[in-house]
Amino acid sequence: MRIIHCCLSQFYADNFGYQENFLPKTHKLQGYDVEILASTETYIQNKLGYVEPKSYINEYGIPVLRLGYVTYLPHLVVRKLRIYNGVFEKLEDFNPHVIFLHDLQFLSIVAIARYAKINPNVKVYVDGHTDFGNSAKNWVSKNILHKMIYKWCAKKIEPFVSKFWGVTPLRVDFFKQVYGLDETKVDLLVLGLDDTEIDFSKKNEIRSKIRKSLGLEDKFVIITGGKIDQRKKIEVLLDAVNQLKNDTVHLILFGSITGEMKSKISKLINSPKIKYLGWISPKEANDYFFASDLAFFPGTHSVLWEQSIGCGIPGVFRKWEGMQHVDIGGNCLFLEGDSRSEIQEIILKIIEDKDLYNNLKKNSEEKGQEVFLYTEIAKRAIEIKN
Repeated sequence: MRIIHCCLSQFYADNFGYQENFLPKTHKLQGYDVEILASTETYIQNKLGYVEPKSYINEYGIPVLRLGYVTYLPHLVVRKLRIYNGVFEKLEDFNPHVIFLHDLQFLSIVAIARYAKINPNVKVYVDGHTDFGNSAKNWVSKNILHKMIYKWCAKKIEPFVSKFWGVTPLRVDFFKQVYGLDETKVDLLVLGLDDTEIDFSKKNEIRSKIRKSLGLEDKFVIITGGKIDQRKKIEVLLDAVNQLKNDTVHLILFGSITGEMKSKISKLINSPKIKYLGWISPKEANDYFFASDLAFFPGTHSVLWEQSIGCGIPGVFRKWEGMQHVDIGGNCLFLEGDSRSEIQEIILKIIEDKDLYNNLKKNSEEKGQEVFLYTEIAKRAIEIKN
């Protein structure tokens, strides 16, 4: 079976830990013929930028074609509306059985719809990473871009789609409420953990090795990370740990720090309680999750929430409406706010109440792998039954 993953709604970045990296990778490992059709937008030295159109083989051995924008309209317009050269021609050349769209906010979706209409046996799936937390924040974005232009995109492809997948409950609601999609076609497809390179039988060995290397053998280790910007509230967690009058609590931090946060974060990580690793690969992040006792995310949602759960460690997450899917039955606690005092209170509650922590740990280890592993998510994404 041939599957083409279309990453044309936003950036596509090699060597990152996003769904558009792991789903194609996992489909290829499951024996399918996979290609990726992508925009030229990507990360360049930790900032979004543009590369030249090109074709190449990515880190997983998957052919990638980065398409250029059309030239008959101003460049700023076609970049915003995402109108590309050669979408239909590429589909004709690859002749896919499955087209998987990572988001739908691009006008060249008309070429996908045209191809699907001519080839009624092709299956089309669309995932959605858009909600009111990361998009539609001002009047123009909400009422012009999303409720008019992108809704038009959604309606154009809707007749040919087998399933629209929101990757969180909030994003399922966005599909229904903003784009007005048929509710019977919309469902939840969670993000998860790339388990294709993990040997869970070596979890304890990895844990011991890392804790020893960091001098944390007898510590209660909290871990957090990702893109460290203002919305993630990482600085509040760092401050809370530093000010906590309990020397057993230490924190591992990883990820890239955005410009506006560098001075603030650099002061907070200059502490014996904080181990800052810098940017690490998703595979390395799994090892550090294994080495930790508690994942802690006090701000907006990140793919690391689900990744940490898949690794089987307890978590504390900021409570957001439509994000409670990370609670799979007693594996985590939620923060109501993001104050230092509340963070310290919940940390102390967890380390002082042994029964509470043991229950969180037990539920995490028993249930995390049932829901948040990409080997299973990848099957569900294209409705393959076990």
